[in-house]
Amino acid sequence: MEYVKFGRTGLEVSRLCIGCMTYGVPEQGAHPWTLTEEASRPLIRRALDLGINFFDTANVYSDGTSEEIVGRALKDFTRRDDIVLATKVNNRMRRGPNGKGLSRKAILGEIDNSLRRLGTDFVDLYQIHRWDPTTPIEETMEALHDVVKAGKARYIGACTMSAWQFSKAIYTSRLHGWTEFVSMQNHVNLLNREEEREMLPLCIDQGIAVVPWSPLARGRLTRPWGETSARQETDKFGNMLYTEFPESDRQVVDKVAAIAEARGVPQAQVALAWVIQKQGITAPIVGASKPHHLTDAVAALSLGLTAEEIAALEAPYVPHHVTP
Repeated sequence: MEYVKFGRTGLEVSRLCIGCMTYGVPEQGAHPWTLTEEASRPLIRRALDLGINFFDTANVYSDGTSEEIVGRALKDFTRRDDIVLATKVNNRMRRGPNGKGLSRKAILGEIDNSLRRLGTDFVDLYQIHRWDPTTPIEETMEALHDVVKAGKARYIGACTMSAWQFSKAIYTSRLHGWTEFVSMQNHVNLLNREEEREMLPLCIDQGIAVVPWSPLARGRLTRPWGETSARQETDKFGNMLYTEFPESDRQVVDKVAAIAEARGVPQAQVALAWVIQKQGITAPIVGASKPHHLTDAVAALSLGLTAEEIAALEAPYVPHHVTP
């Protein structure tokens, strides 16, 4: 396993991050395709055995049961100091006023709830789960600063938003001397490259770690065009992401398949290798529901694509609307 510094911090993370949306009680929350605790634990353990030390979840995943399952597994399988544990806050956790968002009340309440479910005194990375247009950014950033100063989080990060919003948050923190965001979790893969326009250059310039979600486009890049999976058939959000330009998307997937066949490797390795080799990328977030997902992800670290292969993969792409 390779390890790199997390942006401009001194924190070291594996070049792969395990996305823990996959693990949670299927009957709770919006993801009926998730794995039970019994099915999740062997995969979490295998990830640790492969040297992966970076795990990302969120309070909203499966109504908090993802945090519970991941927290128990990591406590049983490894030492707390040996892992980098991340979670998120923003989405609705209960009905009524103050049940969601990035207000001071929501942040200070939800960090305690997440720590309880994870069974830990702190998270290494606490991220805002997208922008909250209803709360002043000053209120959000000061609350996050207080979370860090209370020892409940080591670092703070952000997820999918406009580059101007991310810049505003960074500027606000610097203006007041508050803790700054050190990472951006955004949408980067061969079927969605809009972050190359502004967000990736901003992160490179500012030394921000980039941890892309859905680097395999919810599995669409891992199999021939037209094939589906149980997750794809029930993933409402995922099915909103890749419907805009099916013809160009199909051409991209066909290029992935052609290069994979020529190299004698699965499509997943080619698609993930493209993300890993892109300038500014720190650690793609991989969702593993089967053992070979982990094997392919690790193998992608050593699959060096040529300039010609990269050009072929990128050629069919057409501009997409920005991910919500």
